Amino acid sequence: MKIAVVGVTGLVGQVMLQVLEEVNFPFTSFIPVASERSVGKTVRLKGVDYTVIGMDDAIAAKPDIALFSAGGETSKLWTPRFAGVGTTVIDNSSAWRMDPAVKLVVPEINADTLQKSDKIIANPNCSTIQMVAAIGSIHKTYKIDRLVISTYQSYTGTGAKAVKQYNAEKEGKSLPQSEMAYPHPIFENCIPHCDIFLENGYTKEEMKLVHETRKIIGDDKIKITATAVRVPVDGGHSESVNLELREAFEINDIKKLIAESPGVTVMDDINQNIYPMPLLAKNKNEVFVGRIRRDESIENGLHLWIVSDNLRKGAATNAIQIAQYLHKQGLV
Repeated sequence: MKIAVVGVTGLVGQVMLQVLEEVNFPFTSFIPVASERSVGKTVRLKGVDYTVIGMDDAIAAKPDIALFSAGGETSKLWTPRFAGVGTTVIDNSSAWRMDPAVKLVVPEINADTLQKSDKIIANPNCSTIQMVAAIGSIHKTYKIDRLVISTYQSYTGTGAKAVKQYNAEKEGKSLPQSEMAYPHPIFENCIPHCDIFLENGYTKEEMKLVHETRKIIGDDKIKITATAVRVPVDGGHSESVNLELREAFEINDIKKLIAESPGVTVMDDINQNIYPMPLLAKNKNEVFVGRIRRDESIENGLHLWIVSDNLRKGAATNAIQIAQYLHKQGLV
């Protein structure tokens, strides 16, 4: 089992190394890959130092699995070349997510759709992953008619440039606009602007929540609207999710469904001030759900508060869970 991590020196790539070690992924050969400016650097995995190589050398090594976290343009260019030598690529970018020929996978929801012939597999957007993991069983049982989503997303989701901006602002330093990830300060601020704005007035991040959720759940009839906000939080995305279900429910049955969902932990004791928060989710792989309550303003309405570490379940962990499933099922 030869496994490559492409974009190994980036934020998500570094977390992938941590998760691979934590789950003791059964590889016999590890191939760290990055852009030319990082070739020759070393990364450490399971106490061993590995030298970073470039794309062409990595393709020549013919890894069984390549975990990609190198950006959309890089993925579009290089993932077909890896797939062409028989590598199964799990891509963390947006490049392939809405391609009809590519599976978009949250393992707890739809890993069973994967086949040996799937050589490029898309990892969903971080905010989509945690929400779908929490609501998937609800949809199976009661069917979701409409979702209204408000996200509070960590600046770490934007990448190293945003981390540099936040740290500089926290220290009272100013950066030239060219070195800023956002058009406004992020320290002590909230920016209702995740990714670029589209012609319909929504951001690309907001529309990812719409389209990716429908694709993963497999129901194009769900009505979805979203507002995505970048917040000065290190370690997790939070989401306020309002659901309108097609069938009547009992709130205790909903809580039981969520609690029994794989990879999901319920934290919901308002009498003890227990509810999910990014501080509690940081460096953990689970999706946390709380503030589970009926929306009394509409029929069959439900409200959830969902939190998860965006670099973990929202990116690295989900990708590695896909790799684990492929290995366990003999698909690689």
